[in-house]
Amino acid sequence: MIAILTRDIRLAVRAGGGFGLGLAFFLIVVVLVPFAVGPEVRLLSTIAPGILWIGALLACLLSLDRIFALDREDGSLDLLATSPVPLEGVVAMKALAHWITTGLPLVVAAPVLGVLMSLPVEGFRWLVISLAVGTPALSTIGAFGAALTVGIKRGGLLLSLLVLPLYVPTLIFGAEVARAGATGLDVETPLVLLGAVTCVTVALLPFASAAVLRMNLR
Repeated sequence: MIAILTRDIRLAVRAGGGFGLGLAFFLIVVVLVPFAVGPEVRLLSTIAPGILWIGALLACLLSLDRIFALDREDGSLDLLATSPVPLEGVVAMKALAHWITTGLPLVVAAPVLGVLMSLPVEGFRWLVISLAVGTPALSTIGAFGAALTVGIKRGGLLLSLLVLPLYVPTLIFGAEVARAGATGLDVETPLVLLGAVTCVTVALLPFASAAVLRMNLR
């Protein structure tokens, strides 16, 4: 399991789909928004939680097609499917590797980008917490979408169309946690719901992804 995790992290970094790509996209989204809506601080601080969460969500989409596609191309996926390691564990490790190389850097960079969006000081902590709790769900859902499209050539667009509707609950509750924290409102309810979405996703989707992969590999 650990070998699969470290291998995927190395491949993601070497292939350019790791830390730099997601962070660069996240930065571009945050920098362009003030040009589109204007430099008014009050407006930017109001929309900052939602924009930052949308930027993080779209940044996670960039490298989803790499989760299984590279292994399918070189035949590694067939070996993993027939190895003694449970395929559900393989999926979980690949989703974890995606989160480490994509989601975790976004969590770390979020406070810096929050400054660019004039996010209130009270919201920084809750923005980081919401991303830390919610981004594992984005990676796990993305792994499920990647498993559905692993046998399709150039399935990146289809993958995005399949995954984006599944991202909606995480986006809603994650942005609400950051917004409520920034405005001094109660964050307990949206944070619990966000955690529940992540827990259910992480607990169930590796099994669904493994089942889909077995069907695609037949």
